[in-house]
Order: sequence, then structure tokens, then C-alpha cells
Amino acid sequence: MDNVGIVLESLDDGIAFFTELGLTLEGRAMVEGEWAGRITGLGNQRVEIAMMVTPDGHSRLELSRFLSPPVVADHRNAPVNACGYLRAMFTVSELDETLTRLRKHGAQLVGEVVQYGNSYRLCYIRGPEGLLIGLAEPLGGSR
Repeated sequence: MDNVGIVLESLDDGIAFFTELGLTLEGRAMVEGEWAGRITGLGNQRVEIAMMVTPDGHSRLELSRFLSPPVVADHRNAPVNACGYLRAMFTVSELDETLTRLRKHGAQLVGEVVQYGNSYRLCYIRGPEGLLIGLAEPLGGSR
């Protein structure tokens, strides 16, 4: 997999949140014109993007802010059991400490932090602009 894309209203807030989660900003650019619209099917478009890289360097998160055409749908408040791409899960080393840091960026716990057997501590949070994010802390020999 090369990357997962997320559309936001504020790239700055998204960058700050995902930086706190341990990702690094690889670059920021404007993608615009008819050529880009031929890929997405949106016609002439203007999109500001920020590419974030995971700490291991293997995965990327593309944050996008559409200037034109305007955003036409909002799935940010969809429940966990909604169809379609819904959330990304991130591995963290200290779940409680990570939650404390992310709460400073507006993160809210969806349910509870739970332990899955002897493998993980898990939770879902709502991150910037209500995005659903999963956090997993490996226990013992997991991962």
C-alpha cells in the first residue's frame, strides 16, 4: 500500500494531530488542474495536500483540503459499523500517554480503552474534525 487519503477542512490541524501521533510531514503541495481531475473524475480541481509518513517509513497518510470543487459529502460522524472506509488504526507504545497528548488536539474517546486478550490494549478516538482513529498498544510479545 502506498497511502491512505483523508479529506479535511484544516490541513494545519491534521498535520499537528498526526505529528503528535508520531507521523512526520514529508511534504506539502498544491495539486491542481484538469490533469488531476482526470484521475479523480472531478474535472478541474484545486487541492492542497500534505503527505505524512509513519515512523517506520513504510506507510503514508495523504491529508487533502479541497478548494475546488467544494466538498459534497461528510462522513466524519459515521458510526463504527458504517459501510466504506472508516478508520485507520495506529500502533502506539504507550496508549494512556498518547491519549493524553492527543486530547490536547481535541481527541475524544469513542468508547473505552479495552484489553484484547494478552495481545493489545485498544480504543477508538475521534480526532481532528471528528475523524475516527484506532489506537493499538501491543502487549508483551505482540508485533
